[in-house]
Amino acid sequence: MNYRIIVYIMGQILRIVGVCMLLPIFVGIYYGEHHVIASFGIPSAITIIISLLFTLKKPKNTAVFSMEGFVSVAASWIAMSAIGAMPFVISGEINGYINALFETVSGFTTTGSTVLADVEKMSRSCMFWRAFTHWLGGMGVLMFVLAMMSSNDMRTMHMMRAECPGPNVGRLVSKSTFSARILYGIYIVLTVSEIIILALLKIPLYDSVILSFSSAGTGGFSMWNDSVGHYNSMAVEIVTAVFVIIFGVNFNLYYFLIIRKFSAVFKNEELRTYLCVIAGATAVITIANTGIYNSFGESLWKSFYMVASTITSTGFANTDTSQWSQFSQTILLMIMFVGSCAGSTGGGMKVSRIIIIVKTGIRELKYIVSPRVVASIKLDGKPVEKDVIRGASNYFILFMIIYAISIILISHDSCSIEESISAVTTCMNNIGFGVGQFSTSGNFSGLDSFSKILLCFDMLIGRLEIYPLIMLFASKKTH
Repeated sequence: MNYRIIVYIMGQILRIVGVCMLLPIFVGIYYGEHHVIASFGIPSAITIIISLLFTLKKPKNTAVFSMEGFVSVAASWIAMSAIGAMPFVISGEINGYINALFETVSGFTTTGSTVLADVEKMSRSCMFWRAFTHWLGGMGVLMFVLAMMSSNDMRTMHMMRAECPGPNVGRLVSKSTFSARILYGIYIVLTVSEIIILALLKIPLYDSVILSFSSAGTGGFSMWNDSVGHYNSMAVEIVTAVFVIIFGVNFNLYYFLIIRKFSAVFKNEELRTYLCVIAGATAVITIANTGIYNSFGESLWKSFYMVASTITSTGFANTDTSQWSQFSQTILLMIMFVGSCAGSTGGGMKVSRIIIIVKTGIRELKYIVSPRVVASIKLDGKPVEKDVIRGASNYFILFMIIYAISIILISHDSCSIEESISAVTTCMNNIGFGVGQFSTSGNFSGLDSFSKILLCFDMLIGRLEIYPLIMLFASKKTH
């Protein structure tokens, strides 16, 4: 294990986080919230100093293999979450470090679960940082570092594998660093586009930025207790719904659109399945919810918005889903597992992984009926590599094991079985809301410290897709 390069990579990531923590200070000064200068200045200075110590001397051996890539990513995400929680504690705007840590992990992992009963009491600067963690975590802080650095391509590829969601990670161009720059460039352009469109709808610029950060990271943190529903604007809801769906699409496809490879987009099986799941879930829930709303049109729109918000793991809400039938809420829970596309900022198990698992099951059934039949698994008309198939199956098994253990551990808290299941489901899939006390009108403040730490672990497991954290804890035993 090359520990020196791991520390060096962590230093580069922490430097970015430390500099980013200065941004809320400018927001605070603009809004006359001068108390936040110390709240963000102290942890920012500490983080930058630590990063300088970590990167003071570049290691002679810069080789990064799978283990180093996974461990550096996992350790960096834990470190930046621990440091990112400090401003909330120093400012006193979140009571207790565990609560602040939960909120920060929820931000960076783009989960959107909250312990705040009244988010509107939060200062503008802390609210900005809270939403900005969504934006940073959406594409990944490491991806930003890779976009800025010039280094060995195999080194960057192993790190991209550790942070990028999905069953497989590939380059858009020959160099991984160039791929990172392209992806981040698309990410920034889409974010700015949403800010501009919302501003044109006469939404205050600050609100537009907060909404866009949350949409881009598919996180869902809002500056209002009633989320997007606060604006009572169909136009705002349409814009946010469209953009969260856009951010839930594999970013590689946007690059293909730019270089005019339209066939690669239209033939993409994952994209078609993603859109079909949204349409199917919307249709079923709309019919089930017809009696709840005043008209079929209202039922259709509310259902579509919540389906789009859920499958992309955003967590925005324009209605109270606790008023829905058990059937409708169950459908939402099911699509939480499906999630959005690989290579997007969305959560869940990823559509492509679900497709591979389903096709694997169908192939095994065919083999049982006709053992001599040789059937390959194809995605977009091309055979899927055995390593990818095995990886998808192994991921599903590990996911379900951790999922079951988490439900058992959290069941000691004052939650019903439905609430326990939904809490773990929403955190491991980075959604943000569940059922009961964790519905769109509730929060996670009622849980004890152990449960909150457990769910922090589940959120990191969901965002980093299991392996980096397992490698982190297993590294001492394997080396």
